[in-house]
Amino acid sequence: MPAHSSEGTQPSRRWGVEVRQLLLMLLMLTAARASFANHYQVPSSSMENTLFPGDRVAVNMMAYGVRFPFTETDLIAVDQPERGDIVVFDSPGDGTRLIKRVVAVAGDTVELAQGRLRVNGRALSNETQPDVEVFGERHSVLNLGRGGGPDIPASVVPAGKVLVLGDNRGNSADGRFFGWVSADQVYGKAVAVYYRRDQGFVWKEL
Repeated sequence: MPAHSSEGTQPSRRWGVEVRQLLLMLLMLTAARASFANHYQVPSSSMENTLFPGDRVAVNMMAYGVRFPFTETDLIAVDQPERGDIVVFDSPGDGTRLIKRVVAVAGDTVELAQGRLRVNGRALSNETQPDVEVFGERHSVLNLGRGGGPDIPASVVPAGKVLVLGDNRGNSADGRFFGWVSADQVYGKAVAVYYRRDQGFVWKEL
């Protein structure tokens, strides 16, 4: 009887070990996804003409630091969001996961009139291309089909904060409504669109 009982438990033990190994592997993969790379599906038109509803975007979760998996605790601080970056973060208003463009960082004086930006006294668009804003090497093509939305009087971005706006200025719930976003609360940087409804799988760098 003892020998028979021992033989009968060996398969179940092996099965238990395999299940634990599988669960550990799944946990590690999920943690890696949460800490290093992820994706985001665009839910609205607030970032047109850069992103469109249904776009699937690859997100670099290490762009601004490495976080302890499943937490907001930074293990390694790498960088800070820069003007022109398209970032993923939780709205300070209701916690909704959003994707917007960083248009001003700590210390900047920012002003918005009729949907067009001035940062540190300099207009980001010009008369030749009034609907194109230039952030260094990045260019964003605005959608002003529904107007420019609420204006922003000249304001200084506080330390540790950024201002985020949608490129579709007349149809975007952004920093004009929920205020500044803490730079250390930005989860990741959108790097490319990898799927678009009318084109299928693509790779359009942002």
